[in-house]
Amino acid sequence: MTLKQEALDYHSQHPAGKLEITPTKACLTQHDLALAYTPGVAEPCLAIEKNPEDAYRYTAKGNFVAVVTNGTAVLGLGDIGALAGKPVMEGKGLLFKRFADIDAIDIELNTKDPELIIQTVKLLEPTFGGINLEDIKAPECFIIEERLKKEMNIPVFHDDQHGTAIISGAALLNALELVGKRIEDVHIVFNGAGAAANACARFYTALGAKRDHIVMCDSKGVIYKGRTVGMNPYKEEFAIDTPARSLAEALVDADVFVGLSVANAVSQEMVKKMAPKPIIFALANPNPEITYEDAKAARPDAIVATGRSDYPNQVNNVLGFPFIFRGALDVRATQINETMKVAAAHALAALAREDVPDSVVRAYGLESLHFGPDYLIPKPLDNRVLLWEAPAVAQAAIETGVARQQIDLDKYRERLEGRLGKSREMMRIVFNKARHNPKRIVLAEGEHEKMIRAAHQLAEEGIACPILLGDEDLIRRKAVGMQINLNPAVQIVDHETAVQREHYIQRIYELRCRKGVTQREARELINDHNYFATLMVEQGDADGMIAGLNAHYSDALRPPLQIIRTVPGSTIAAGVYLVTTRNRVLFFADCTVNIELDATKLAEIAIRTARLARDFDVEPRIALLSFSNFGSVRHPQTDMVRQAVEIVRQRQPDLVVDGELQANVALNEDLLNDTYPCNMLQQEANVLIFPSMEAANIAYKLVQRLANADVIGPILVGMRKPVHIMQRGDEVKDIVNLAAMAVVKAQHLETQV
Repeated sequence: MTLKQEALDYHSQHPAGKLEITPTKACLTQHDLALAYTPGVAEPCLAIEKNPEDAYRYTAKGNFVAVVTNGTAVLGLGDIGALAGKPVMEGKGLLFKRFADIDAIDIELNTKDPELIIQTVKLLEPTFGGINLEDIKAPECFIIEERLKKEMNIPVFHDDQHGTAIISGAALLNALELVGKRIEDVHIVFNGAGAAANACARFYTALGAKRDHIVMCDSKGVIYKGRTVGMNPYKEEFAIDTPARSLAEALVDADVFVGLSVANAVSQEMVKKMAPKPIIFALANPNPEITYEDAKAARPDAIVATGRSDYPNQVNNVLGFPFIFRGALDVRATQINETMKVAAAHALAALAREDVPDSVVRAYGLESLHFGPDYLIPKPLDNRVLLWEAPAVAQAAIETGVARQQIDLDKYRERLEGRLGKSREMMRIVFNKARHNPKRIVLAEGEHEKMIRAAHQLAEEGIACPILLGDEDLIRRKAVGMQINLNPAVQIVDHETAVQREHYIQRIYELRCRKGVTQREARELINDHNYFATLMVEQGDADGMIAGLNAHYSDALRPPLQIIRTVPGSTIAAGVYLVTTRNRVLFFADCTVNIELDATKLAEIAIRTARLARDFDVEPRIALLSFSNFGSVRHPQTDMVRQAVEIVRQRQPDLVVDGELQANVALNEDLLNDTYPCNMLQQEANVLIFPSMEAANIAYKLVQRLANADVIGPILVGMRKPVHIMQRGDEVKDIVNLAAMAVVKAQHLETQV
């Protein structure tokens, strides 16, 4: 199937287009209707009449952006009209929602009169928290934006100008760092003098470039002082004294080329005459001024960026507008000023120098991704952009006095994580607890690249004091290869040369000699990283451990069960998954350890899982699940579940627990209370205890796939000391999550001593 047909099919499949309206409040009963509309809606109306700022409290205004166009400069298609531009504007709305959780409505205005556009948009101010102008041709776009910024009290942002400027500006900052040049020293040549080129040139001066070092060219050649043909006030701003009259002449000894014009405007010969280590941003779409291959062939020392996704360093505006508006809306900024835009560029540049998550690398079909000539700016699918860019913009708005609402930036970052999913919000609770008192966590497969990256992140963020188990020379060589300067807080222990080795061998023999392990076998077992890590924890040389990245779950779990063992009075451990959807946080147990259960084991799992929930500041409401509701079916399996409930109540009378319950009843408060008013939960359950590992394992995987739920785990509960066993294929973020949970568990154990 051709891309053309695939795109048409994508847009035409039911429902047509890319946007819909989804209610955020219930409207299922007569009472709901009375609150949502008449008579209840009168109350917020009257409140807003008294205090207009209450519109942000009682309506969606604070998260609502209008995407406005007249269709006169749509992508590379030109003046195709307002209606034909609608798919692009809908797409913009989709990107606002996908990347920054902002609700956007596209508004296509069927006029080319700037005054009509200005007056129409001004009349929309009560509805929206911000205005994103899009695909309006120059010079009208300058006039419209300038007027609206002066005459409106909400942010107005023309993305075609400033989006390209901010993203390419971030790329320029990093490219200059790589080639060892200062922005105030470089000579920059632009080809194109429209909205984007004009904005980029202005923005680069805000970043430090000198105005007299910038040469701008249009279809008639260099824009120089005294030129009269094809000029306007916006071009005049960049007219300079120069003998160059053509793009080719301007590019001689230039350090930077920025193309915002047409395909094939630059030849290899032109590129060859640029200064050493040139920076080439050929941003014309879909075909650049010079292809990536031709630019690199002409100048292997060049750093090249384009607007295309199939080449390195794509300058993509989606890295800007969603997150800039997010930060501006969240402080109720009256405008998006130059300082906010500069802050956004610096945030993007800084993020590109950070280690890249596995999920991002995999999303782009790559094996690795590191800061360098082919990776100047973050990838659009990197969720961290929201956490870096929006706070930078919000902070700049506060510092420059355009914010109407002051916020705690640390708490704001936590709220932003919640927009990325409940799992991120829940893990932030654990991370914060871990940072108060980091503990030593040994990563058993310390030579694995994922473990090295996780250790560096744990140390950098102060979550744990990581210990990498493995050959130190190999680990450090791998870190250098991954462009990671290992944090000094990362400790490396070589299991072959460690001073504890002989003591650990003797300890294995002491613990396992009555289980058939000989001295020779103990000496062999210590070569297994999982056994060595387990002994480190058991002997107090580490506070917790993470293992299992390269092993079957049962094989990795065996050493901790043999050496560390389960808590006193219990014979089992259990694997729990934290499962989150948009509005729910649930704990599923046991998903990974115990194949067959009895009432005592089931009760033990329930108690241990409840304690885990409290680590996440969740007050547990425990439902023991079955295919029956409170005796509706009599069977040995349901009898076991009822007995387990009684055991939990006897052992932990403070816990809210009930069962046996069917899953749909346990998760529906109305159904639960209307049908079974005698239940002890009264609210929907958040801890689900399954009658078998088979049921639990199937359930969490179904929810993960069918409901697009996020899952964290398996979190091992019931061990004497913190141990977590990973699943094969887990990512760096999973290692970091489990390590943080191990730290929190170690903190609890410390307080019990």
